[in-house]
Amino acid sequence: MSAVVVGVDVGGTFTDLILMERGAEGPPRLGVAKVPTTVENQAFGVLAALEAAGAELPAVAELVHGTTTTTNALLERKVAKVGLITTAGFRDVLELGRRTRPQPYGMTGGFEPLIPRELRLEVAERVDADGEVLIPLDEAAVAAACRRLLDAGCEALVVHFLHSYRHPEHERRAGEIARQIWPNDYVTLGHAILSEFREYERGTTAAINAAVQPVLDRYLKRLTGELTQRGYKRDLLLMQGNGGTVAAAIAAEEAVKTVMSGPASGVMAAAFTARACGVGNLITYDMGGTSTDVGLIREGVPQVSSELELEYGLPIHVPMVDVHTIGAGGGSLASVDEAGLLQVGPESAGATPGPICYGRGGTRPTITDANLLLGRLDPGRLLSVESPVSLDDLKAAFEREIGSRLGLAPDEAAAAVLRIANDKMAGAIRMVSLSRGHDPRDFALFAFGGAGPLHATALARELAIPKVLIPARPGITNALGCIVADLRHDYVRTLNKPLPAVEMAEVHAVFAEQTAEGLATIEREGVAVEETRALHFADMQFLGQTHLLTVALDGPEVTREVLHEAFAKAYWQRFAVELPEIRPVLVNLHTAVIGRRPSVAIEALLPAEKRETTIEAALIGRRPVWFAAGANGGGWQETPVYAREALPFAALFAGPAIVQQLDTTLVVEPGDHIEIDVYGNIIVQVGR
Repeated sequence: MSAVVVGVDVGGTFTDLILMERGAEGPPRLGVAKVPTTVENQAFGVLAALEAAGAELPAVAELVHGTTTTTNALLERKVAKVGLITTAGFRDVLELGRRTRPQPYGMTGGFEPLIPRELRLEVAERVDADGEVLIPLDEAAVAAACRRLLDAGCEALVVHFLHSYRHPEHERRAGEIARQIWPNDYVTLGHAILSEFREYERGTTAAINAAVQPVLDRYLKRLTGELTQRGYKRDLLLMQGNGGTVAAAIAAEEAVKTVMSGPASGVMAAAFTARACGVGNLITYDMGGTSTDVGLIREGVPQVSSELELEYGLPIHVPMVDVHTIGAGGGSLASVDEAGLLQVGPESAGATPGPICYGRGGTRPTITDANLLLGRLDPGRLLSVESPVSLDDLKAAFEREIGSRLGLAPDEAAAAVLRIANDKMAGAIRMVSLSRGHDPRDFALFAFGGAGPLHATALARELAIPKVLIPARPGITNALGCIVADLRHDYVRTLNKPLPAVEMAEVHAVFAEQTAEGLATIEREGVAVEETRALHFADMQFLGQTHLLTVALDGPEVTREVLHEAFAKAYWQRFAVELPEIRPVLVNLHTAVIGRRPSVAIEALLPAEKRETTIEAALIGRRPVWFAAGANGGGWQETPVYAREALPFAALFAGPAIVQQLDTTLVVEPGDHIEIDVYGNIIVQVGR
């Protein structure tokens, strides 16, 4: 029996949608849409994308949504007013943090905590690190603090006590008192979000959850209300930062877990494509309109981390797909600073006004404008252009904003913008590979996003990555990730004991409790799944060290010897060092409970008609294109332009070339070689 499933991802510039028919006997139905993101209310963009793709909501079986609502709210500090109740003497933990600096050099930089000091109130209670109660909870003080925070205009509340990961009863009781007084459901208990021993990271994670909870809740209520009015009868699913989905009905309870939702969906789509193509190791490279997100997939499994820091002073210690984000997207603005240095990003032109070439009033050059000026983009094929801008006007803007200050011609200024942007993106790739002990030469570069294929081969050459893989629908890959992602819920609990002192029965009991909680949550969501499974991990370190290494376990009934061996192996792989004289410490136990949703076929992304054309038939023209020096000769070169949808399967040809399609453009450098596999993926063998 066939079913229509829809994935929709909201980016900083565009909202992407893909509609697929799952289980169809004949050629599966496929619909795609790419519309401008409606920044003032993302729900309008989602609805516009549904309409553009011809989605009939009463017939849609599943609608999965990747959103930047919580991420943007944090970055722009457009969050709810939050109050904090904490242990007496610890109100300043969120501000003191780890005594690090915003900038590694100099004395500049500032930090503003999410919860100001006057809204952080203390109550008498104290539990030691072993979970023994030293001072009972002052329940009257909790009630009084709630009233003070309400009088101060707080919308959301955090209860965060010092050692609640060991003894959560005080937080639970304070939560019961607060819920009798608080006028809404926006009450966050620190241990319920993250049962970790580090009070600073646990506190900031809880504070972030409370700050974005009302924002996400209001957004989801608006969106689900509009969908219901238009006939959608099922639960909306929301992408989480861990690469799984959660029912919208309960998503706001742990809103912090939806941070980095969009980037995670792209990594999941890459893993899905890689498994189908038999490629185990990938570096994912997603360049959109506002930012670039880079992740790593090893042996088909996306890397997950619990140590994301969205910005200085805001660590988020819940499991998330390990994605490094930088402010370099197609809309990133280029400028010359006071020191006379060319800067690209992180400021972006966004969806409005967008790059100059979009004709919406933009006046400052962007990466997209640079690509257009250098012939890499076709001015007649840009999406969402309102009033076309001539190349002469574009050249004038580069001359005015950059060239005149640096003594460069307009095309030289545009080339410099691309070089700076590529350097920043290459640095991001090094952060997820070399800095974690992985050699980029052992991976393929999976490039997607509206702008990713424009820069992919240049980055691969810079990093000695031998192969670039461009999926069939690069511009809507994040939306595909929404469709292929499973339900997932992660649970972390701290033990923090030297491994020889750990009671293995306690380890087994914790894993069992976490698994049971995850299964109960999936049951509560009411979403159809084909099977459920649990993955188990341990966070470990050597005694006296600070940073953790996560090791995957084969099952919950693990032994002490297996933990020791797994940690030693992981430490050697990361640092190439053996420390047998130092005792390992078992810090956290982590369980991921996954509900596998019915899958879709990757073949559904291909055109229904069989392509028996020739490469010559796919040639749609030629134009001058600028290439960097060193790519078998730099400067302007007359370059063939191909329509991707007309290229035959198993096509083989060499660069230079431009391959165009609806949602992206691929730049093939001179010396590179292209082939197309049976799934419609373009594989570029990078020349040297």
